[in-house]
Amino acid sequence: MGNGFFKVPVAVNEPIKSYAPGSPERDEVLKTYREMYKATIEVPMFIDGKEIKTKETATMSPPHDHKHVLGTYYKATKQNVEDAISAALEARKKWAAMPWEQRAGIFLRAAELIAGPYRARLNAATMLGQSKNIYQAEIDSACEIIDFLRYNVQYMTEIYAEQPESTSAAWNRIEYRPLEGFVYAITPFNFTAIAGNLPSSAALMGNVVVWKPSNTQIYSAKVLMDIFREAGVPAGVINMVMGDAAMISDTLMASPDFAGVHFTGSTGVFQGIWKKIGDNIKTYKTYPRIVGETGGKDFIVAHESSNPKQVATAMSRGAFEYQGQKCSAASRCYISKSIWEDVKNQLVDDIRSFKMGTPEDMGNFINAVISESSFDKLAKYIDAAKKDKGVEIIAGGNYDKSKGYFIEPTVLVVNDPKYTTMCTELFGPILTVYVFDDNQWEETLHLVDETSEYALTGAVFSEDRYALEEAVKILENAAGNFYINDKPTGAVVGQQPFGGARASGTNDKAGSKQNLYRWISPRMVKETFVSPTDYRYPFLG
Repeated sequence: MGNGFFKVPVAVNEPIKSYAPGSPERDEVLKTYREMYKATIEVPMFIDGKEIKTKETATMSPPHDHKHVLGTYYKATKQNVEDAISAALEARKKWAAMPWEQRAGIFLRAAELIAGPYRARLNAATMLGQSKNIYQAEIDSACEIIDFLRYNVQYMTEIYAEQPESTSAAWNRIEYRPLEGFVYAITPFNFTAIAGNLPSSAALMGNVVVWKPSNTQIYSAKVLMDIFREAGVPAGVINMVMGDAAMISDTLMASPDFAGVHFTGSTGVFQGIWKKIGDNIKTYKTYPRIVGETGGKDFIVAHESSNPKQVATAMSRGAFEYQGQKCSAASRCYISKSIWEDVKNQLVDDIRSFKMGTPEDMGNFINAVISESSFDKLAKYIDAAKKDKGVEIIAGGNYDKSKGYFIEPTVLVVNDPKYTTMCTELFGPILTVYVFDDNQWEETLHLVDETSEYALTGAVFSEDRYALEEAVKILENAAGNFYINDKPTGAVVGQQPFGGARASGTNDKAGSKQNLYRWISPRMVKETFVSPTDYRYPFLG
């Protein structure tokens, strides 16, 4: 095989298609959606390249049409999980030794498969299984996963190019090895791109993976596995298992070969995983890498100098796109009293103009929340707000799960800045607003910083640069992704690396080199050209 210092294609962000009425992409995705809706599929596990079925199954249904069955998936036994570990470790022997450019070629091909022949299918699967409108699906299950795959390949080559100084007497070089063992990828329901990135980013760096997708995202996870297989990911490199999360995690984290976890999900689950790793620490061959992005209680703060229309738009988009089911979604707002009436009027007008229903009707801005348990939790908070004297509901407040899990976009205005919905992550279309006196800007910034355990995203609006400067300083640790005069959602790979600290995770910045560093274990090699033959140094003379 020939050698060379290979250059990969320069990564660029995938253009977002418009899906405007009459556009070919709109027609194609609607046709695909309807075909997939009518079909009934089975989703097996994928272990060592084989499709594995068990006796225990569960059904998949659209959240917006929960009586309709899209298909079934198969749940893992403990033996299946152990088989996945064995398959991964066996595959590692060849995969870790494969030249990096071959791994790069596989995942670059996956990106182009999504950009082309699989685009409509992956988008339609996300619309059906996760109840996303076409725009939310497009920016997620097409553009963002394509961007992850392309940029991660470029970042990998940049990491490999980072080498120490050498001299004429010795050549110093660093080898970027994969971790010794397997990586456990645990992915959430809300972003198909995250479901694809967490296993593939680790695999790109030469690791082998056992992947457990969310039980409410399995429909699009199956399409991702089809793409990875067609792109040429070898058998055993990425193994997908579904079912009992506790059993799967306990089995994987009991293995001496457990080398790391790549996680996105709830803070409570992540803390449980961290504790389990600590309890098992003497079992492992190496200290596992723990990478997690968890919850958020994300904020918007608006100074009296802000443009009310801009603030209202940031609230309506930031809080209610994808029904507020983004870890970055705005869920608590602090608005200066002098602009509140203007902000409120536009916000309420915006919400009244929202249409809600199935993603198949592309006039619908709002779709269903992901599950009945999520619906019930959100309804409980709305019911409590209706009874609380210190709360005014200025928009929404209704819900209905007779056909789908539909929660109206709801805005609460509270007298108490520490009211429960200002502090608790709800993960749904409920936005809570606290109105502060104009002369309380600094005090309000400290309030924002101290109210939540989370520190994922946040946004500050102001036309006063001194006020912005003050906000940037006081809120330094309140958000890992901090937005000035913009909504706190919509991070783009290669432009805004994503992640937060405090209870929001390890801040390892998905969509950047920082994340990929976590999936390698460098080896320093020093080669001396002429070795000494006498132990004596000149000072001994």
